[in-house]
Amino acid sequence: MSDERREDGGTPATSQGSAGTPAGGPTGAPGGSPAVRPSDQDGPTGPPGRSPGLRLGSPFGIPIFVAPSSIFLALLLAYVFGPVAERELPGLGGAAFLVGIAFAVLLYGSVLLHELAHSVVARSFGIPVRRIVLQLLGGVSELEREPETAGRELLVAVAGPGLSLVLAAFALGLGQVLPDDSLVRWLVLGIGSANLLVGIFNLLPGLPLDGGRVLRAVAWAITGKPLLSTLIAAWAGRAVAVFVAALPFVLAGAAGTDPSVVNVVWCALIAMFIWFGATATIQHVRLREKLPSLDVRRLTRRAIPVAADLPLAEALRRAYVAGARGLVVVDALGKPTGLVDEAAASATPEHRRPWVSVATVARSLQPGMTLSADLGGEELVKAIQATPSREYLVVEPTGEIVGVLSTADVERAFANA
Repeated sequence: MSDERREDGGTPATSQGSAGTPAGGPTGAPGGSPAVRPSDQDGPTGPPGRSPGLRLGSPFGIPIFVAPSSIFLALLLAYVFGPVAERELPGLGGAAFLVGIAFAVLLYGSVLLHELAHSVVARSFGIPVRRIVLQLLGGVSELEREPETAGRELLVAVAGPGLSLVLAAFALGLGQVLPDDSLVRWLVLGIGSANLLVGIFNLLPGLPLDGGRVLRAVAWAITGKPLLSTLIAAWAGRAVAVFVAALPFVLAGAAGTDPSVVNVVWCALIAMFIWFGATATIQHVRLREKLPSLDVRRLTRRAIPVAADLPLAEALRRAYVAGARGLVVVDALGKPTGLVDEAAASATPEHRRPWVSVATVARSLQPGMTLSADLGGEELVKAIQATPSREYLVVEPTGEIVGVLSTADVERAFANA
């Protein structure tokens, strides 16, 4: 499965693997890499406060959810594998669909174990796991943060496909000792084959697959640069996507036959998921490269304190004289209580400004609207996202007013970085 992580060079992907097929990637399939949920985006499962589906329980203290889309795929798998079971085991009749359902349930159970492997290893390193979500094409493990070292990244990444390969070996071995032509043997061998395919596929060296996280960990260990390592693994993911899309044609050409339409469509879908996941990771890294340029002190506008009952015209005159671009409303003791809304002040007709008090166009200071002048980079972005506003009061650690920070100035600086 793929990962969605907040890191020094992480990706926005989520941990997944492919259900019923060798799909793996940021949007899921049985098996995949652990996802780290970045603080600056919600990721594929939506905002943290929104339930992603039906809650199944909390093994190891990790909430497990089943998205409605996974139920659709389970029924599709039942529809596809039911007739296959009927051909392999004549006499099933109407029970063939139930056999298909059983196969789908076992497959999603394998996906869940795959995700739990990622999550349990991550938690052993002290990394909080928000939840696991079983989705349309697999599972997603949402980790709160990135492993601190390349070695831990490697162990978290290989845990999922490693367990899938262990399950495959066990199931395929068990199938050899079960009675021939038995339903149980057919299911066990089917699940073993699926886990083998998922385990191998998810180890392909490109993000958002588990193999991409392995490649990133190795590159990280060699270069010591997590951001660069993420870019390497993401571009490798794009190459893997092209490989997957071309695979049906390559295999058909080698066999001297025409490629199956089903294989072409299915591989194209998987390739799209991988390509989009890798592309999202590249974009995420490019954004993170710009974060160090965001410095509160440099972006803060000079501001002057004004009383709430001061006429707006006089407040603007004082700001002009002082060369300030911000107005901070203070009480009788000089304590900040609000910020003059620049848009509201500009929208006030000039002939009315002498009769409009500053308080009329000011916004009260809410929790989160006061920022430290020492903030910068990712911490600044997190603070702004935690409390959205057009302006923020910037103060020194001692509480002294520095000025006003405009969100528009931050966005402009970020775009020009």
